[in-house]
Amino acid sequence: MKVVIWLLVLAAIGAMGYALWKWRQRWLERKRAAEERFASFIAQARPPAPSMEALQPIPSDATLLQQKLLLEAAAKAGEAGEAALSIQLYARLISRYPQSELGAQARAAVEAQKKKLAKR
Repeated sequence: MKVVIWLLVLAAIGAMGYALWKWRQRWLERKRAAEERFASFIAQARPPAPSMEALQPIPSDATLLQQKLLLEAAAKAGEAGEAALSIQLYARLISRYPQSELGAQARAAVEAQKKKLAKR
């Protein structure tokens, strides 16, 4: 009879151990799922990464004024017959402000001044 009681006690302890082990597995799985939900929520709530265009600084009035002054000086030098000086000023404009609105105009003017130099 003692043996049967000991077997029942051992079976009860084993059942409690098994129940605790399964409960811990479920708890860990719920914790992982909650962390995944939180991570996806944060990823959705975070604003999108800025594009490269958004990272480029917007030209201020001072830089735009400097660009216009360089463009005008280069144009006047070209009109005065100083093609080499004009090309240098256009090159300075293009090197300082490669993505500016006036860059295309300066590049076209450089090509025209190079043709003038080649004719001489």
